[in-house]
Amino acid sequence: MPAVTVAALLVATGVAWAAATDNMVPTNNYNKGCSVGNANEAVVCQTDNAQVTYYMDSGGSNALETVDKNVVQKMMSSEYAPTDLSISYDSTPTWSGSGETDIYYAEATVPGGSSGVAWCNDDSSTYRCDQTYIRIEGGGEYTHGMTCHETGHAVGLLHGNNASPKLSRTNSALGCMRTPTPSSLTLGSNNRENINGLY
Repeated sequence: MPAVTVAALLVATGVAWAAATDNMVPTNNYNKGCSVGNANEAVVCQTDNAQVTYYMDSGGSNALETVDKNVVQKMMSSEYAPTDLSISYDSTPTWSGSGETDIYYAEATVPGGSSGVAWCNDDSSTYRCDQTYIRIEGGGEYTHGMTCHETGHAVGLLHGNNASPKLSRTNSALGCMRTPTPSSLTLGSNNRENINGLY
């Protein structure tokens, strides 16, 4: 269905929607249910509610350096906090139960040649995840764009080829969900509208 027809259909049904594409799980091109994954097998899920807490590993081999923590904090403040999500840092993370810390950032090797990966560690419903793990490579890979991209997956945002209508994975409308992901990319209006439309 052409994008114009989709936009007209949504307006006709009373939904205000100006996004270039729907890249929030589920879409007509990505309808996988949420499931527990790992760094080698990831399914994109929505976060379980609009109150998003996050923790950055602070000890051991997966700890983020201060510079990487600063990137995450600045990115969350400038990209996700202005959306309808309520973003807060959780200095005492919860790893079990229904109120788990929503996003856990670690610095570690990512399999398959990617710089980052996000996966659900505890699914809570058909499309929702209670806790998502994000792993980004060290050596300067914790950039604004890469952190924005993997956090996008943690709240349910997809690549262009999984969107509806499909877009090229490099389409500029995808903001930081483009692949490959330049270091300075921001969330962009399409992704903000998709987040605000869901949460």
